[in-house]
Amino acid sequence: MSALMTMNGLWAMDPGQILASADTIWRFLGQMGDVMALGMAALGSAVGIGMAGQAAAGAWAKEAKAGKTLSFTYIILLGMPISQTLYAFIVMNSMGKVLRDPSLNVESAGLLMGIGIATGIGEMLSAWMQGMIGAAGIRGLSEGDGKGLAFLIIAMGVVETVGIFTMVFMLGMIPSTN
Repeated sequence: MSALMTMNGLWAMDPGQILASADTIWRFLGQMGDVMALGMAALGSAVGIGMAGQAAAGAWAKEAKAGKTLSFTYIILLGMPISQTLYAFIVMNSMGKVLRDPSLNVESAGLLMGIGIATGIGEMLSAWMQGMIGAAGIRGLSEGDGKGLAFLIIAMGVVETVGIFTMVFMLGMIPSTN
């Protein structure tokens, strides 16, 4: 029987096709959540690294103009937002195992979409804010003769904790496969 059939002169979908389409749509939404986790986290990492990188470039230019040795410590601060992409990748891989299960149901697919979006938002904002702290910290180190690095790493570590918690909590919500 075709996907469309006539019913009293009207076109209607075969109920079997509707159910098959619904399963495909939900599976698609679960997969979309899976990739959104990584995409949004990568966006946050890129923005955070970009912000801190711009501050580092300005600080290095200032140091070079003054004839000082360029500070390596800026690299530490500008690189920290990359970890949130790794955390989202770990969640994405765990979600992928469930999505490959042929018995995936609608509830699990919807949950996976929610997990993906929540992971993406949590990791994106954690990386972005970490980059903001890193950028401010680089400017502060540049103007303060390098003092305060430990405090900056602690501040960035607090924001990092949000990314770690997001990963751990979302991993705990992923349904198990049969």
